[in-house]
Amino acid sequence: MQTGSKLRKRFVAAAVFTAVLTLAPMRAHAVSKEIVELQTQVQQLLDMVQRMQSTLDTRFGVLQHLVEQTADNANRMTATVNALQQKINSQDEAISGKVDTASGQVQSLNDSVDELKSRIAKLDKSIQDLQAQLQNVQSGAPPAGAAPGPESGNPPGNAGGPPIANGGAATGPTPPLRETFQAGLRDYNAAKYSVATGEFQDVVHYYPMDDLAGSAQFYLGEIAYRQQNFPEAVKAYNAVLEGFSGNSKAPAAQLHKGLALLQLNKKDAAVHELRLLIQRHPQTPEAAQARSKLNAMGVKVTATSAKSE
Repeated sequence: MQTGSKLRKRFVAAAVFTAVLTLAPMRAHAVSKEIVELQTQVQQLLDMVQRMQSTLDTRFGVLQHLVEQTADNANRMTATVNALQQKINSQDEAISGKVDTASGQVQSLNDSVDELKSRIAKLDKSIQDLQAQLQNVQSGAPPAGAAPGPESGNPPGNAGGPPIANGGAATGPTPPLRETFQAGLRDYNAAKYSVATGEFQDVVHYYPMDDLAGSAQFYLGEIAYRQQNFPEAVKAYNAVLEGFSGNSKAPAAQLHKGLALLQLNKKDAAVHELRLLIQRHPQTPEAAQARSKLNAMGVKVTATSAKSE
């Protein structure tokens, strides 16, 4: 750029000088050789300036084109990044929904397994009772389950029923275990929470030692959680973890207890429960959800930290 400026100045000076020489009165024979050479140099300078101007215009055009290309590439890159971010967010939402669906399916499968176990146990008991009755019939003794005498706690008309209290007034009939639990599960899935609560409470009340009582206690916690009664949900989950630690619902109870504690703004207690879940049941889907939740909260989960709980 500085060279072009100098050349332009020299060109202007030469042009002025040439004009002066041209306008000055001169004789035809006074044109000297030096003036001709000077005019030739001026013409050369003009040609150089024109070529330099053309070169600068060309390079400026190329530079402007490159800048426009760079801006276009940056805009396309920004649009691509935004589209990729939206796709990632959509995939995260889809995966989260699939995890929730899979969790519900696993729970339903566990319920079916629990029901099958209960039916097998009842079938085994029926077979044992039948065998005992056959043996008593063959030996001539009264069959097992016959009406007891006055020395038993139940009168002859109350054989096998619930004990009579309050001065001989019999309590209501005991509801069947499996049918009551399945009815509660159907009402729970239909969002009839008040009806399901009564049915699950019957299972817990009349069959407190049965494994289905632990599952019923878990669903009582689920009902409380869905109704946003998080303190009551934590109590129900604690009942599962303390009284039915071997129940198939124990991992889900501990996971949902941690989530309920988060809803109650008890972050430290929630982190403790989620880490404890990973330690106790590391290969379960609930443990995977606990790891994802802790990572989302910025809490690192390692084997050492899990064992330290």
